[in-house]
Amino acid sequence: MKVVAGEFGYVLQDVPHLRDYIPNLPTYPNPLRSNPAYSVVKQYFVDMDDSVPQKIVVHKDTPRGIHFRRAGPRERVYFASDEVLACIVTCGGLCPGLNTVIREIVHSLDCMYGVNEVLGIDGGYRGFYSKNTIPLTPKVVNDIHKRGGTILGTSRGGHDTMKIVDSIQDRGINQAISRCQVYIIGGDGTQKGAAVIYEEVRKRGLKVVVAGIPKTIDNDISVIDKSFGFDTAVEEAQRAINAAHVEAESTENGIGVVKLMGRYSGFIAMYATLASRDVDCCLIPESPFYLEGEGGLFEYVEKTLKENGHMVIVIAEGAGQELLAAKNEQDASGNKLLQDVGLWLSEKIKENFSKKRKIPITLKYIDPTYMIRAIPSNASDNVYCTLLAQSAVHGAMAGYTGFTSGLVNGRHTYIPFNRITEEQNKVVITDRMWARLLSSTNQPSFLDPKGIDEFKKDEGPPTQLLDDTRDSGDGKNGNTNTITNEIQALKT
Repeated sequence: MKVVAGEFGYVLQDVPHLRDYIPNLPTYPNPLRSNPAYSVVKQYFVDMDDSVPQKIVVHKDTPRGIHFRRAGPRERVYFASDEVLACIVTCGGLCPGLNTVIREIVHSLDCMYGVNEVLGIDGGYRGFYSKNTIPLTPKVVNDIHKRGGTILGTSRGGHDTMKIVDSIQDRGINQAISRCQVYIIGGDGTQKGAAVIYEEVRKRGLKVVVAGIPKTIDNDISVIDKSFGFDTAVEEAQRAINAAHVEAESTENGIGVVKLMGRYSGFIAMYATLASRDVDCCLIPESPFYLEGEGGLFEYVEKTLKENGHMVIVIAEGAGQELLAAKNEQDASGNKLLQDVGLWLSEKIKENFSKKRKIPITLKYIDPTYMIRAIPSNASDNVYCTLLAQSAVHGAMAGYTGFTSGLVNGRHTYIPFNRITEEQNKVVITDRMWARLLSSTNQPSFLDPKGIDEFKKDEGPPTQLLDDTRDSGDGKNGNTNTITNEIQALKT
């Protein structure tokens, strides 16, 4: 990452460029000049000095802060269109929109830049080892956005940097080492791998662009506004919540439990809850809860059943894992294997009410997670995937490398790999959005007084917030602090 400082506290966290380590690279006029589709555009190219601020709300006396390079086509490109060979790889778990991203990379390279040689790497990073490739043309990918999954296949792990770069260098993806563009679609683990690949490519002095497109259905990648597939996941989660609500209200003391994605971050559960208005309790990894005793979950469930006669609980897959017997196992990506907290919670509720409290209940447990991951993306995500793919292609053709294409404050940007991977984005339970959820469900915060004091201590004195209210509206890029009445909302 290159850091450029300017006046008034302006800081540009820039992305690398091929010319940083390969001098005297030839440039070419951007083919978009003669592209009929762009003939009506008033401004073909993005100004080289354009940048996008990470924080959009600031006070008049604060520095201008961190900026990222604005994405988009440049006047000069560093690859001749007829010489480029691009390759695309998808890694990690499935997510709505993967095929759309693949399609739009292929179409953007072909329709905007005249690149007609694109290969798909079959089976994730491991595909580099076995040299399995799939020729991708606009005709081949034309309708794939209507299907879920990824036509390239995917896998977890298998990241051996030296083997991957050796594969690119030795055979050059069909002897195209001096003209290669590598598009890597995956989550934070995949992007970390992409960063290591870029460093090795740079170390060897290869003219190879490494561009990332962030993928995580959990929406837990930092810096960016949201990840593709998230809107689709929230929309599809509504079907499961609606089914749980119908089941619950159709019987006496009916309880519907819905488990949604969210290993470390509860964004899907939170947004699905806010959207449905049928949820009585939402449990996420960021907000600890307990079962027994005053203010516990069981007490709230009994109260809700007495008042409404039924109840719907949404729980993220990573919530409450500290209450289960820990497993010291990991998947191929190094993620800790989680136990089924939804099933565990369902059994605990049955045991507590049917056996201990002698309250007859009818509980239905719904786990739609794999169904949600496998569906095609909706209209909103399709548009978003298109713009992410086009931004990545524009950046690669302009010679930028070691970057991830992402949306920051509604503008497409190029973000250094290290900023994307340095931390995971999580729901901030002292943020306005979580307070809105508590208000919507009327659930307790499940934080005891000691827990609230700890959160207040970690977040700093509330009086500081009167001069620093940066509400993001979604719990992502805003300040983790909030004003006094928002802290108070967690107590009620």
